[in-house]
Amino acid sequence: MEPLRDLLNRIRWDRDFGTGTFELGIYDRVQDALVRTPLSAIRFAPGNSFAFFLEDDGQTLTVPLHRVREVYKDGVLIWKR
Repeated sequence: MEPLRDLLNRIRWDRDFGTGTFELGIYDRVQDALVRTPLSAIRFAPGNSFAFFLEDDGQTLTVPLHRVREVYKDGVLIWKR
């Protein structure tokens, strides 16, 4: 299994692979469920390889990478923890 960081970097920097619509299945502790979030709603901070920022209802949340459980490309599951 490819590490999540490597997959996210490939999506961001590999033009051939990175075309399409990507979503992350993030574990939400409050809902106790996976929530699918578009990759376009996520921001990566330079130098931070352990978390990313998610815009949600006007708030910026810091989400650790270990909460990402699934990655989808064009609705098809391509990675799962």
